Amino acid sequence: MCGIVGVVSKAPVNQLIYDALLLLQHRGQDAAGIVTQQGRKFYMHKAKGMVRDVFRTRNMRALPGNVGLGQVRYPTAGNAFSEDEAQPFYVNAPFGLVLSHNGNLTNAAELKAELFNTDHRHINTDSDSEVLLNVLAHELEKTTRGLPLKPVDVFAAVRGVHQRVKGSYAVVALIAGHGLLAFRDPFGIRPLCIGHGQNEAGKTVMVASESVALEGTGHVLERDIAPGEAVFVNMEGTVHAEQCAENATLNPCIFEFVYLARPDSVLDGISVYQARLNLGETLAKRVVSTVPPNEIDVVIPIPESSRPSATQLAHLLGIAYREGFVKNRYVGRTFIMPGQGVRKKSVRQKLNVIASEFKGRNVLLVDDSIVRGTTSREIVQMARDAGARKVYLASAAPPVRYPNVYGIDMPTPGELVAHDRTVEEIRQVIGCDALIYQDVDGMKRAVGSLSARLNGFDASCFDGMYVTGDVTAETIAKMNEQRIDGSEEGGVDVSRLALPNPQEA
Repeated sequence: MCGIVGVVSKAPVNQLIYDALLLLQHRGQDAAGIVTQQGRKFYMHKAKGMVRDVFRTRNMRALPGNVGLGQVRYPTAGNAFSEDEAQPFYVNAPFGLVLSHNGNLTNAAELKAELFNTDHRHINTDSDSEVLLNVLAHELEKTTRGLPLKPVDVFAAVRGVHQRVKGSYAVVALIAGHGLLAFRDPFGIRPLCIGHGQNEAGKTVMVASESVALEGTGHVLERDIAPGEAVFVNMEGTVHAEQCAENATLNPCIFEFVYLARPDSVLDGISVYQARLNLGETLAKRVVSTVPPNEIDVVIPIPESSRPSATQLAHLLGIAYREGFVKNRYVGRTFIMPGQGVRKKSVRQKLNVIASEFKGRNVLLVDDSIVRGTTSREIVQMARDAGARKVYLASAAPPVRYPNVYGIDMPTPGELVAHDRTVEEIRQVIGCDALIYQDVDGMKRAVGSLSARLNGFDASCFDGMYVTGDVTAETIAKMNEQRIDGSEEGGVDVSRLALPNPQEA
């Protein structure tokens, strides 16, 4: 997953985009980038690292203009160490386009071959986002044919994208001299919303991955962009919208509600916080059927996404809720770190125990999900080292048994602790005294009950059902070949064909 934002304003947008990216930092910590537009010229700065480290005062001064977009990156394909794969991506024709993308294309390899052999377009990185940009550029060129650009042409181009591209994608793009384009895949797998604000110069329109980016920058959330819909905002801030996909359905990624999104966000009309409370409620029923509540002395969440579920579970079971782990907020999320070795090493740097909450007690630890099991095993051992008599572990999500191909870093079955294992076998690997999982149907009911608009969920990592209908074992094998390169030594790219950062120009 990544975090994306786009803005059309009457005033400079560099600071506004920076602030929005800070609010979306949880969605990606590998790289960050901002592009602004002044007149018909783009200005870009992007680099590896956190937002606060990538953008210094000199970089912000070199990003003039009242229109722009930005991204925080979390890599799932290509090279995790290549700065050239930081987004946004740029192509000079037609008009001049820059694009940022949240998601993962399942047919990127086929599209790349099509672009070279049929469309005669060059792809210079292993990123599927560059593929998506070039598909959009080609479709836009077909619809305009040298004529002045109109919103109807933009929507025709997005229709062409939907017909060619498969997988998950939420997109923001700038068309030089014309405005901002945002669109979402026909299943609405990855989130995207739109809102408006007001400054001293006039109205501002913003699109972003999560509502928290709008609200945290003084904007009002208007609505979610619908699956398959495209929104075009011209340079004056006039919004045009059109459904560009046939048979679009709303099947958002349920992992957004389990873990990925911030709890203060609202996605597709669903409060993420309330969804996690509901997950805690259904999980409580599972706990009772496995461990009698009178054998549990205290409920302790594993920070931070699990807190709402743990609070609700403890309340319903009448068990004391305590904070037993203190998180070092200056260590990156372990889930996002490339490389299992780095992930394992960071667990004890990231969390420290409050020993008095564990000593001599039967402890129920609550986590939002268990993916690889590495962190869970370390945390269970930390609880034992702190003096816990028994350590039970409950997951607010079901077992993650299948690869995710839509933009979450869990594509290899062998990395998943639940793949081809029973719950008892997983318990033995993790080392807890009892392991309680949410069930798939209970999870879907808990979240789905909060909105009548949903057609279902992408819950493929839990149930193995891929909503786009094109994913096979061969597809997954091909995507694993394109997976992030975990070796920094192998990540050197000597050719930089991109819009240069200002200081390089």
